[in-house]
Amino acid sequence: MAAAFERPTFCCCRKVVTGSAKSERLNSSRDCPVDIASASNFQHFQIQHFHLELDINFPSREIQAVEVLDLVCLQPDTQSLVLDSHQSLHIRSVNAKCRCNSGENSWPLSHRLDPFTEYGSSLVINLPAAIKPLSNFQIIIRYTTADGPAIWWLDPELTSGNSKPFLFTHGHSVCNRSFFPCFDTPAVKSTYSATVMVPPGIRVLMSATRSTFDEQENIYRFQMEYPVPAYLLALVAGDLISADIGPRSRVWAEPCLLKIATAKLNGTVERWLSAAENLFGPYMWERYDVVFLPPSFPIVAMENPCLTFIISCILESDEFLIIDVIHEIAHSWFGNAVTNATWEEMWLSEGLATYAQRRITTETYGVNPSSLMNLFTYEKGFCFVYYLSQLCGDTKCFDSFLRAYVEKFKFTSVVATDLLEFFLGFFPELREKCVDNKEGLEFERWLNASGPPLLEPDLSQGSSLIKPVESLYQLWSSETPDGNRITDIDISKWKTFQIVHLLDKLLDRSPLPHEAMMKLSKSYSALLDSMNAEIRIRWLQIVVRNNYLPDFYKVRRFLENHTSRMYTGPLYEDLCAGTMKAIAMETFYLTQNRLHVNLRRAIQQIFAHSANPAAVMTLLEDKPSDASNPISLRDVNVSA
Repeated sequence: MAAAFERPTFCCCRKVVTGSAKSERLNSSRDCPVDIASASNFQHFQIQHFHLELDINFPSREIQAVEVLDLVCLQPDTQSLVLDSHQSLHIRSVNAKCRCNSGENSWPLSHRLDPFTEYGSSLVINLPAAIKPLSNFQIIIRYTTADGPAIWWLDPELTSGNSKPFLFTHGHSVCNRSFFPCFDTPAVKSTYSATVMVPPGIRVLMSATRSTFDEQENIYRFQMEYPVPAYLLALVAGDLISADIGPRSRVWAEPCLLKIATAKLNGTVERWLSAAENLFGPYMWERYDVVFLPPSFPIVAMENPCLTFIISCILESDEFLIIDVIHEIAHSWFGNAVTNATWEEMWLSEGLATYAQRRITTETYGVNPSSLMNLFTYEKGFCFVYYLSQLCGDTKCFDSFLRAYVEKFKFTSVVATDLLEFFLGFFPELREKCVDNKEGLEFERWLNASGPPLLEPDLSQGSSLIKPVESLYQLWSSETPDGNRITDIDISKWKTFQIVHLLDKLLDRSPLPHEAMMKLSKSYSALLDSMNAEIRIRWLQIVVRNNYLPDFYKVRRFLENHTSRMYTGPLYEDLCAGTMKAIAMETFYLTQNRLHVNLRRAIQQIFAHSANPAAVMTLLEDKPSDASNPISLRDVNVSA
């Protein structure tokens, strides 16, 4: 997933279960990892498959749903099934069905929803005594969704085409429990199927290997034939059309975006997939489609199997589009096929995917420009994987190890010890030299110690890109910037990553001397206005952190035109952290009707944390009452 998270606490003290590559694993309390983010008792059950029947109602913003879980109870004396759920789900009924000596029987079951954390609840279902260990049974849950964090309803004006309502789901990392009750942990994988009913004229897509459409009944049917964790189930419904861009890939987008999306990806996705297959083995998900989401999509991209979600505004930047799509392709092997068993060890997916992304990029283009990116969670994991590649001494040999690693663990979830044990088994000379003879391998420090990586990768290939950035930054960092030397450097010819790198360094150094800020604005402000959102957001953060009033109208204009949390959130946080809270609240006052409810709540939370809530509400309540968009103190205090 192309988004930054806080650095996890790396841990390698747990063992993961093993099993057949294409069948779901038997889970037990003896061999399952602990997942503190899950309220479920997934260790007591094996989930073989689950099915969803979804009836999407756009006017009421509800989904009427039926879920059928095929389960096996693994532990004797298990009296209840506990699933991850959410307070936004209205559970209407729960039934059990199993085949006993007297034939097939069905029972209504009692259940309750217990508090767990701010991001979910536990659904406790009391099981009948007739369900015996190691016997198959079904749980049927009828429920209705409401306004949960996984489900994003968009009015037409929040889409790119402004024509039809839109819906997408976002499950990473623990949000899908507000979409359907589940074992919401990456340690558990299963196949799934779904039927979806929508109004005429709405296209539905899911992260599935098979799909059909019954035009007469207006029903979509989906099948995911390989086991996946709950967070990778995703759905999108809206005014979507498609175009093929390769033998196993197509682009989906709103009609107004399809032409540009197709032009930018036509032929290239197959090139990247083929390069990845040469490195890491066959692509196992059959299709690789890309759907471009409206500007309200909260992150850059999400690696849902068979159907990568990408925010449409990334189309403004060819370089970011290339790197983001390649990163999500890499997740097909590292993250989707082989998954981190707990969120503490997300680096197993993101670190390996970042390494794989850069191998694919290098094999495809030669020099790897993505080395200029620096998201710490991804980068420290990447550095550790790079460290392993240096230990074996040969990049191609390490590619062979990664192919074998994927083949060994595909469709399962792993922890760090699985990777390291397999690595030492693949390179026995390293086990003999560094483990048996106690000569090193800094695994413990890498995985458990804080601080920067113990080894940083060789970035010399990118020096031709980095050197001019560093030179210009040094000019701007001097007490009296040399205007003549600065104007000699034409950044309009730079790559996006170079400009981003320069702005990131200036942002880290802010606040700057007022004279330097004036010269920066004079030199670059007009130029940066014409560039993509990834560049403009960084420049405007510099404007805000330096309280540079002449360019504040551009901050307001940006916030009026962008509706994604990843762009608006940082600007609102910077405005509220400084002296410009009034501008932030006034801009929000004018634009909130065009923001998704989740984003509105996130911004209101920023206000509540940065100012007297009563003062915030005094300003917000000046807005005339609007039944379609009520504002209350409860809204301000609700987290996104």
